[in-house]
Amino acid sequence: MSNILLLEDDISLIDGLHYSLNKNGFYVEIARTVEEAKKYLCKIEKYDLLILDVTLPDGTGFDVCENVRKQNKQIPIIFLTASDEEVNIIRGLDCGGDDYVTKPFTLGELCSRIRALLRRAGVSPQDKINVLECGDISINLLSCRVVLNRRILELTNAEYRLLCLLVRNANRIVSRDIILNDLWDSTGNFVDDNTLSVYIRRLREKVETDASHPQHLITIRGFGYQWKEV
Repeated sequence: MSNILLLEDDISLIDGLHYSLNKNGFYVEIARTVEEAKKYLCKIEKYDLLILDVTLPDGTGFDVCENVRKQNKQIPIIFLTASDEEVNIIRGLDCGGDDYVTKPFTLGELCSRIRALLRRAGVSPQDKINVLECGDISINLLSCRVVLNRRILELTNAEYRLLCLLVRNANRIVSRDIILNDLWDSTGNFVDDNTLSVYIRRLREKVETDASHPQHLITIRGFGYQWKEV
């Protein structure tokens, strides 16, 4: 999961963003002032992306962005702005911002911008490693080769992406919403709830010795799925 620092002083917006971004698979830490953000940014290496509000009680998101860039930190930065005036957009991009989202915005739009920047920058956790290993399964992310119990699995593209998502979050519950959003976002094609059930069933038939009594791909009723390390 990617770690995000959110700099925002609107409490009502903070609560909604924190909940929604967590639900979509992002870990979020929150600062409400420029001074508070500076304390977090002393350990900037722990974050994969910054979301900065423009107008803050003790300064602006532009100030924070400029300080980060002066340290030659290339972390992706998205500005939240209440105005789509060209002068604010230009200033944000000129001071080192990578993108901006104008309030009010939809969660889907923000999440799409976040994922696009993480992929472009190659800073998301899944891009930092070439091999995923968990118990008896090994996934080579460069060759897309999956080995389970010394047996190579023949997977479709969708099955492979679904398996990678689950293994990255091994022993955690991954909600259906997060899975659907991830599958949709990476291909640009809509995947509905029924289709996901089909993917799960087919993947289970390939990874389980007995698909009717799964040991790895576990259904958590009412929540989602879990890849259990064996």
